[in-house]
Amino acid sequence: MAAMKPRTGDGPLEVTKEGRGIVMRVPLEGGGRLVVEMTADEAGDLREALQGVIG
Repeated sequence: MAAMKPRTGDGPLEVTKEGRGIVMRVPLEGGGRLVVEMTADEAGDLREALQGVIG
């Protein structure tokens, strides 16, 4: 069973390395956070996709 943690606010965008994975926590409009775990290869793909959009 997952541990229930109280929400202490949305906080900033956060990226951390946890074990072999990379965890990105993105605050959402209206409260809460989107938590995504990815590999280093997936993070590189995300970087390339974002760079393509922002120039």
